[in-house]
Amino acid sequence: MDTDVVRPPRAGRAAAACWIAAGVVYVVSEAVAAAAFPGYSYATNYISDLGIPQVETSGGRAIDSPLHLVMNTGFVLSGVFFVAAALLAVPVLGSAHRRTFLALAVTHGIGIVLVGVVNSGQANVDNGIGALHGIGAAMAIVGGNLTVIVAGLAARRSADLRRLGAAFMALGVVGLLGTIALVLDSGSTAVDVLPDGVWERLAVYTVTAFELLVGTTTLVRLRRRGTTTAPDA
Repeated sequence: MDTDVVRPPRAGRAAAACWIAAGVVYVVSEAVAAAAFPGYSYATNYISDLGIPQVETSGGRAIDSPLHLVMNTGFVLSGVFFVAAALLAVPVLGSAHRRTFLALAVTHGIGIVLVGVVNSGQANVDNGIGALHGIGAAMAIVGGNLTVIVAGLAARRSADLRRLGAAFMALGVVGLLGTIALVLDSGSTAVDVLPDGVWERLAVYTVTAFELLVGTTTLVRLRRRGTTTAPDA
């Protein structure tokens, strides 16, 4: 069999597993860390609050995250799985989108790893490295949502993936709009439409939704393809 035919299913399964792992690790680590955080609110607390090791007050929010290592490990692993999935998926993308997709995926991966390595606690602010957390968050959120949009553009080039591509693009746009709203809402006392935690999750969960959607869809498509293709001798 032609190697170009053999490689996509194998790479596709591996990529799908990494996409799903990235999303599941993120959601589970957040849920576990939040469950141990007294009074944690998904609406008013930032996700990064879960990664702060010190018991302190940040932005008027009481911080006490006993399982901060769980969240920070989740950040790092999610970024690693995301980049691994992107590397495996690149060969099946059209040449027009490969470099952009990979560059944005790596930006997201580096950003979310940085978020996990440099927490947003006061100790890092005092040490002069607190800004790295914000830079990492911006890379992760903006880079992640742009990756989703480029994946959507690539998918729409295929007739049978146009709806899925449109869904990816919609997710990315919603994520970017959530990011803009978060910046505007949190940076002004005159604007207070929704709590910061809601805006942040609107910006972040679009990437998570993409990871789970592209992973499960890829596995389903490969399984269907396998049932309609005779096995090699």
